[in-house]
Amino acid sequence: MTTVAVVGTGFIGPVHIEALRRLSINVRGILAIDEAGTREAVDRLKLEVAYPDFQAILDDPAVESVHIATPNKLHFDMARRALEAGKHVVCEKPLAMNAAESAELVKVAQVHPRQVSAVNYNIRFYPVVQQARALVQSGAIGDIYTVRGAYLQDWLLYDTDWNWRLQSDEGGSLRAIGDIGTHWMDLMAFVTGLRVETLLADLNTVIPTRKRPRQAVATFKGKEQAGPVEYDNVPIQTEDWGAVVFHYQGGARGLLNVSQVNAGRKNQLTFEIAGSNGALGWDSERPNELWIGHRERPNEILLKDPSLLDDAARRYADYPGGHNEGFPDTFKQLYKAVYGYIAAGDFSAPRPYPTFEDGHHEVVLCEAILASHQQRQWVDMP
Repeated sequence: MTTVAVVGTGFIGPVHIEALRRLSINVRGILAIDEAGTREAVDRLKLEVAYPDFQAILDDPAVESVHIATPNKLHFDMARRALEAGKHVVCEKPLAMNAAESAELVKVAQVHPRQVSAVNYNIRFYPVVQQARALVQSGAIGDIYTVRGAYLQDWLLYDTDWNWRLQSDEGGSLRAIGDIGTHWMDLMAFVTGLRVETLLADLNTVIPTRKRPRQAVATFKGKEQAGPVEYDNVPIQTEDWGAVVFHYQGGARGLLNVSQVNAGRKNQLTFEIAGSNGALGWDSERPNELWIGHRERPNEILLKDPSLLDDAARRYADYPGGHNEGFPDTFKQLYKAVYGYIAAGDFSAPRPYPTFEDGHHEVVLCEAILASHQQRQWVDMP
């Protein structure tokens, strides 16, 4: 069984660890931003090794795979060095800060074809999302006419809400689009197979100045802060809100809305795919239900039940009907796909997980979206 080290101890790093342990994959150690954070995480998560730096992970012969759950600015260097050191890599999204970096990572991955180079687009792995893909591929909804959807959150609603993602030097030039919009764009490419031909974007920084607390605040934890907090006023360049119109190859149209200042929406991704024979809809706040729309007969709600799913979707449903599977389970299913692929040993086989090529494509989309907004015009995909 593959042995893993994890880099990053914020919100998402421990999610990786919990999912890996559910699969009985050995997580050997962790690296945080500093020595104190690393030792605290080792004690809290009951790990074996507190790595002093990233090179120590690469030098550890017991570590075969590295999970990168750090601020975006570190993804490129860590992923490149890990692949070149002979490690498998699972990297959080977005894959890199810009398309030049992500393209270089694709090249490095191609030089190491016997190593996994995966991007953590976990939302693909909800069972009924897999079912939606199977229905599209079967022709059940016919030719795709339109795709629409949104990814909405409220964790940055107030000017006192703060996170490293707000800073372009930490997370990149795009924030709401880059952080959560890439999830939606990857998901629609996965479910529909459509590729973007040209796009038009509008972005808005709703809160142009925010109050940065003088002490660190973990992701999604700002609203739990108690007592007086000292702040510094900081100008914000990254967007709180965005809308994108897509023209897909073949003629289909798409519409995406992203917001991190939408009160009451904690973490809601939605999509609706309309075709010549029917439609499909999904809401991540009701993740075990797939809406199936018809014209000539009543609409349907398919509840997640392995006995009712396509074979391709059934493999990602571990519990019987009526036993819900949610956010943590998607990480488990993604890593099951990754480490099952490694165990099978056939690295010429199709890869059942999001690859660095997928991650690069989303970064290219982000750059086109930013260019469209800045130029106030349609931008063609390269």
